[in-house]
Amino acid sequence: MSQTEQKRSFVQFAFYKIDMEWRRLPAGVRAVNREQLATVVDCFAERFMVKTYSTIGTRGDCDFLLWRASDRLENFQEMQAELLRTELGGFLQTPYSFLAMTKRSQYIERHQHEGQDGARLVLKPSGAKYLFVYPFVKTRDWYLLPKEKRQEIMSVHIEIGNRFPSVKLNTTYSFGLDDQEFVVAFETDEPADFLDLVMTLRETESSRYTLRDTPIFTCVQKPIREALALIG
Repeated sequence: MSQTEQKRSFVQFAFYKIDMEWRRLPAGVRAVNREQLATVVDCFAERFMVKTYSTIGTRGDCDFLLWRASDRLENFQEMQAELLRTELGGFLQTPYSFLAMTKRSQYIERHQHEGQDGARLVLKPSGAKYLFVYPFVKTRDWYLLPKEKRQEIMSVHIEIGNRFPSVKLNTTYSFGLDDQEFVVAFETDEPADFLDLVMTLRETESSRYTLRDTPIFTCVQKPIREALALIG
C-alpha cells in the first residue's frame, strides 16, 4: 500500500488569546463562560484527538493551546465555529494557528526508536507534562542537495536525538497547506533535556540549512477547565 493510500491525519496547533476586557467581567459570568467553552472542547474531544495546554506565564501573546488531529479537515472548522459561538468566543483571538499532516519520514527508518515518529501516520501523544512547539522552514539549498547527502546529514541529526530518550518528537508536514514546511512538537517531562537537545543540534550540519524555527511555544499540559481557570 502506498503512502497516499494509507490513512493519514490532519494536525492543527491552534493558540488562543483572551481579550483583556473579558477579565473585567464579574467572576460568576466568567465561570459560566469558561464552562460553556470547556463543554464544547469536551464534546469534540469525543470525536477526534484534542489535547489542551496552558501557555500562561510562558508566552505573552497566547493563553492556551488546542492540539488537534483528525482524518477529516472539516472537523477543525466545525470545532472553531462552535468555540466562536460561545460567550467566551466573543473575546477569543487566534494569534497563531499551524496546519499540517502526518507523513512517513524518508530519513528516519533505519534509526527509529520510541522517541521518534518516522513511520507513524497517526499521532499518539505520550501524555508528557510539557510540549514544545514551533514551525520549521528549511532553506531551498537543502532540497537541492543529493538525497544521499541529505540522508548523511539527517543520520547525524537523528543519532543526536536518540541520545535524549526522554524527549519524544512529533513531526508533521505543512508543504502547500500552510506557511511553514513542518511543525515540530516535542513532548517531555524534563524541559532541561529538551534544552540540551536543541543546543546540541545547533552544532550539527543540519542547522546550516535552517531558515526559520520560531516562534517557539513552551506549553504545559492542563485539562481544559484548569487551563481556562488560569486565564481568569
